[in-house]
Amino acid sequence: MHRLVAESVVQGAGRTLSMPFQFLNEQSAIYTGADPYAVSQYVNQHVGAHNLRIQGRGLASAGLVHRKFGMIDLCRLHYGGRARVWSAGLADIYHVQFILRGHCHYQSPPHEGIHAAGQVLVINPQEPIDLVYSDDCEKFILKVPAALFDDACLEHRWHKPADGIRFSPMPYRFEALDSLLCLLTLICQEAEDGNVTPQLLGHYHRVVASKLMTMLRHNVCLDPPSQPPASFERLCRFIDDNIKRDIGVDELARQARISVRSLYLLFDKHANMTPMHFIRRKKLERVHATLMDPACPVSNITAVALDYGFTHLSRFAECYKAAFGVRPSDSLKARQARFGRN
Repeated sequence: MHRLVAESVVQGAGRTLSMPFQFLNEQSAIYTGADPYAVSQYVNQHVGAHNLRIQGRGLASAGLVHRKFGMIDLCRLHYGGRARVWSAGLADIYHVQFILRGHCHYQSPPHEGIHAAGQVLVINPQEPIDLVYSDDCEKFILKVPAALFDDACLEHRWHKPADGIRFSPMPYRFEALDSLLCLLTLICQEAEDGNVTPQLLGHYHRVVASKLMTMLRHNVCLDPPSQPPASFERLCRFIDDNIKRDIGVDELARQARISVRSLYLLFDKHANMTPMHFIRRKKLERVHATLMDPACPVSNITAVALDYGFTHLSRFAECYKAAFGVRPSDSLKARQARFGRN
């Protein structure tokens, strides 16, 4: 399979980019000169469910290169003949398709159009799609799970519509997405090098989702609210109201109606700590307030700690001192010295 760079494509469309963009190379090849239906079966398993029909099949010869990069997939393919691809809808994933050669006829009622080389098509989840690719068409597909866009909205405090994020079906031109193409070129290189740490991989995920959200048209309002999102405020009230209970992340996620992953991002954004650390901190604050308040009867510190769910007493004492700089017994002694025993 030949190397393909965006520069040669755009020249064919009468335009020239300032630099070439490499979307995977031969080391990532899965199929070369293959049966289009074998390629289609692989795509169904790894990239997205669809149906394929090669029109006037003849000597159609397909090729595919593919790399998985954490939660996203990078795929460049051609079917080697005029191909019709249709689907009842992608399941919780988005396809960002970069047309590298040839053209594609796109139909997703009520939208219809032709995307030529040097243009980008975005396919949303759960939307029926019918595509006809020219016999010389080659495309690069960026597969992004919906969860990454949800996380981006949460991180940047963008308002996600109740019916989900929907990108515009309008064609985007390569020259308007120069920085995105540079980013994807780098990601393709990183995917093929295979030396990315989990932390760096997570960073790339966030950057890709945020970049797509800021460069493409969609139904999300990117103006962040001036106040923290209601979901975080509701969770704080829920924790306060149930502070003596053993609250887990699954219960908090259900309360906020978000994923556990999004829950962690929410607390990192607004509390700079994990949900469980936040809960522990709130429990410690309640214990501290109880020990210092003369209106709260205290028989012994152990009883107060157990009342708030601290069953490992030595660990409780360590956390208390780390939070307030004194031992629990010191707090109680300070209260008794000031207000007397009660």
